[in-house]
Amino acid sequence: MDFLADCRTRLAFDLVANTWHPVVLWALRHGPRRHADLRREIGGISAKVLTEALRRLETDGLLERREGAYALTPLGSSFLEPIEGFGRWAAEHGDAVVAAQNRARSA
Repeated sequence: MDFLADCRTRLAFDLVANTWHPVVLWALRHGPRRHADLRREIGGISAKVLTEALRRLETDGLLERREGAYALTPLGSSFLEPIEGFGRWAAEHGDAVVAAQNRARSA
């Protein structure tokens, strides 16, 4: 498989390249949430950055706004499995990545 600038795989990588997109989608996995509730649940995200992430994810068709709350679309729900896979990988290999980063800094 080629990873060209306009390929579908690159599109998927772009969705997870933003720090907040997977976090916002994961926060919506149990049902719709209002902006203020998402901000409280996520923590560490500004209102502006959350708004930008929500707008982008809505444009990409992964979530929709219903009655003042944001909810995953079927497409957004289908993206939870890859996000969970990244989480499993991070739990298993995160310490090794941090150790490598620390070695590189001290070299």
